[in-house]
Amino acid sequence: MGKLWNQPYRKSDVEAGTAPLYPSMLESPELRWSFIRKVYSIITIQLLLTVAVASVVVTVHPISHFFVTTRAGLAVYILLIITPFITLFPLYFYHQRHPINYFLLGLFTVSLAFTVGLTCAFTRGKVILEAVILTTAVVISLTLYTFWAAKRGQDFNFLGPFLFSALIVLLLFALIQIFFPLGKIVVMIYSGLATIIFCGYIIYDTDNLIKRHTYDEYIWAAVSLYLDVINLFLVLLSFLDAADS
Repeated sequence: MGKLWNQPYRKSDVEAGTAPLYPSMLESPELRWSFIRKVYSIITIQLLLTVAVASVVVTVHPISHFFVTTRAGLAVYILLIITPFITLFPLYFYHQRHPINYFLLGLFTVSLAFTVGLTCAFTRGKVILEAVILTTAVVISLTLYTFWAAKRGQDFNFLGPFLFSALIVLLLFALIQIFFPLGKIVVMIYSGLATIIFCGYIIYDTDNLIKRHTYDEYIWAAVSLYLDVINLFLVLLSFLDAADS
């Protein structure tokens, strides 16, 4: 009877998460799975909030009309664009400080959701639906692949320097495109390359989620993957819109 009470309770190995996520795993699989579930729960809430805010912006036409036709709207639009970048800095330093980390995360998500909504407001519904379907399929496929590859000993940490360098090139190219528009073909090429890069980031950040993030970094892990999903959606939207025009 004493042996029975000393045994830890678990429904099954799969549900309890007792199997190692990758070879030579030294930490507790149960704790890592709990961390992963927490991160994906936060990302799910972020995406639902993004869909809700973006849907309001798209369907309530006076909102998009305000941003386009008035100087105040333009000023607010610029503020909404830069707010996520501004919020990222304090969010990075306070991502382990509760409850300020959740407040900053909410501000970051809502401001970025408005930007996504305004982008969708001037895009055809068919293109938006195609981008949503493609983004969902790609994210799920790459996530499952990364977990499968990690289980078999694959490590994607080497992608970090290459992806960061490619991201810098993308940002510089985007600045050039703003001041010197280069045409539809160039936009499609840019969007295609950006899609590959953000696919790489999904694999890289998922691998970090499985192996390298500490348990206190749940906010920053969620922000990284959320940005990957949103950026992938936006570049697919740009590519499909250019191809459809």
